[in-house]
Amino acid sequence: MKEGSSSSNAHEVEGAGGTKGIASTIGFWLGLAAFLGLLIWGNLEPDKPAVSRMAAIAALMAIWWITDAIPLAATALVPLVAFPVLGIMSSKETAPIYVNDTIFLFVGGFMIALAMERWNLHRRIALRIIQLIGSSPARLVLSFMVASAFLSMWISNTATAIMMLAIGMAIVAEEEKRFGTERTHKLTVALLLGIAYACSVGGMATLVGTPPNLSFVRLFAIAFPDTPPEARVGFAQWMLLGVPVMLIMLTFIWLLLTQVFFRSPGDLKLASSVIRDEYRALGPIRFSEGSVMVVFAATALLWVFRKDLTLGEFTLPGWSRLLPAIAFDADGKSLLDDGTIAIAMALLLFLIPSRSKDAGAPDRVLDFEVFRKIPWHIVLLFGGGFALASGFKSSGLSEFIGEKFAALAGSPPLTVVAAVSGTLTFMTELTSNTATTEMAMPILASVAVAMKTHPYLLMIPATLSASCAFMMPVATPPNAIVFGSGRLRILDMVKIGFFINLIGIIVITGLFYTIGFWAFHIDPAVAPAWSAPAPPPAAATQ
Repeated sequence: MKEGSSSSNAHEVEGAGGTKGIASTIGFWLGLAAFLGLLIWGNLEPDKPAVSRMAAIAALMAIWWITDAIPLAATALVPLVAFPVLGIMSSKETAPIYVNDTIFLFVGGFMIALAMERWNLHRRIALRIIQLIGSSPARLVLSFMVASAFLSMWISNTATAIMMLAIGMAIVAEEEKRFGTERTHKLTVALLLGIAYACSVGGMATLVGTPPNLSFVRLFAIAFPDTPPEARVGFAQWMLLGVPVMLIMLTFIWLLLTQVFFRSPGDLKLASSVIRDEYRALGPIRFSEGSVMVVFAATALLWVFRKDLTLGEFTLPGWSRLLPAIAFDADGKSLLDDGTIAIAMALLLFLIPSRSKDAGAPDRVLDFEVFRKIPWHIVLLFGGGFALASGFKSSGLSEFIGEKFAALAGSPPLTVVAAVSGTLTFMTELTSNTATTEMAMPILASVAVAMKTHPYLLMIPATLSASCAFMMPVATPPNAIVFGSGRLRILDMVKIGFFINLIGIIVITGLFYTIGFWAFHIDPAVAPAWSAPAPPPAAATQ
């Protein structure tokens, strides 16, 4: 689960603190100018004035999000005021959009991640992986990347990067002491960049790995509310594409770091005692740590196997089928979702005693302190994006945008996927990937309808590409964290990050065009019946 960027990026961290600069000041006034200009002179749809008013709100939020004019979470609150004042949606309709099952999936998953951090389970997992893979320069970088990617599939990439950087810097210090700073420089750069990049790539593998993935799930449901349950993306279904993307990206990144850009002498082998001593310092697994491990593993399994998973002609039935009849509605649809699982398992951690003898340790595995650490600003950012998408649909702006892209119908799917992936990849180098995803999804949904193609063709590659920002220190919290170590130059990150961005576009395009079409049952030439446009509510045209 990624925080701020779980990939949300450094802009979110800065935005949450209210940092301002020249760009944010310009963005503040530019956003207001765009808002007032469209509001006063905009006439996008003469018969539907709500379209222009919604476009004004969207322009304001987009510019403020991109430039960090005010904290991102504050911008996310704009719909609560602007929608009722400008006749888009009432306050009673807008407010509930901010709290939904996706929000509770994020909160529940984050609480489990915080429990892992509280009892050092994530550190134990990381050190064990490093022990198993090896200590030669290339294998050492690989071990840190595998550990970072695995942890980032489930917990905040910010926390993962901080923890892995601490271990990595201990390794760097030991290597520099034995071989000298100049001789170990390439290993240091490869190790630190490997940690940052693996944290970002790991989040692509699961629906809870990074906020853009969760945003996609909810924004898709808002754009296409008539989608049947079996056509919605499930946890395991996402992993059919996400895990191969992660593995191939990790392979390419590792090869570029260790064999092309920063190849190190083979004799810079780490003394095995360093990692062994770090692991021994953790001591034996305590009851609380073991409890978190069991809950974490159970949660992952419950998420993966909740829904039926169709693999060609074979269907693996989901465990939710075994629930009693009261857990289904009148149409036979399960009332339980991934958010239910996340909250249920998190609540379990509040009930399990910690049995810790450490001074100041909580009586339970989780206690009230966990609520102070949940990134509530990200929760608001989610809600703002969901409200924006609802406004697009309610006002008729989605339909208006779709009509402008009708000429794209019949375009080669491979070209479309590559164009979408490339745009989102480089766009998120300088903007929050969560905010960018939430701005892009409603537009891409409208374009898909206009093209008369499957919405997944545009929306899923865009979501994955939003996590592919590898060039700039400000692009993601992991990038910023490792850059803050003082051991990297911006040029180091830019020169390899550019190539990794291009590789990401190729990998996402190629795998989506092959595995993705199979995993998500996509026929690009046929638009599903549930994606047919519906007329906007009469109230939206007032």
